[in-house]
Amino acid sequence: MIDGILETSLYAEDLDAAEAFYGGILGLQKILRAGDRHVFFRCGASILLIFNPAETLKPPATDALPVPPHGALGPGHVCFRLSGEAIDLIAEKLNKTAIIIESDFRWPNGARSLYFRDPAGNSIECAEPKLWGLE
Repeated sequence: MIDGILETSLYAEDLDAAEAFYGGILGLQKILRAGDRHVFFRCGASILLIFNPAETLKPPATDALPVPPHGALGPGHVCFRLSGEAIDLIAEKLNKTAIIIESDFRWPNGARSLYFRDPAGNSIECAEPKLWGLE
């Protein structure tokens, strides 16, 4: 039985900008960076993988782990689970940077969502868990 999401991935060509954004601005703990291929972050009980699509589309070398090629074009989406107080703190931090908050609203059930973009154009959402009844 599936018990949750272990990891999820987004794609970004500029891993330096992604690392500065997710590690510096959002405060995620970096686990690993492998050159210009990927950078991984701890995200609560899950892992956020940021891959450079130009690198992950390449088939693995014969001496590498047999991970199939993968990638995505265009902006992706991820939603981080935060308390209302933590969303306030992220909003304050974003307002002190050049990052534009695209939307900050409450769903019909009262859950708050905050939307903005990472440097690669991915849609980032921070939402209260009650959005999905996961309080």
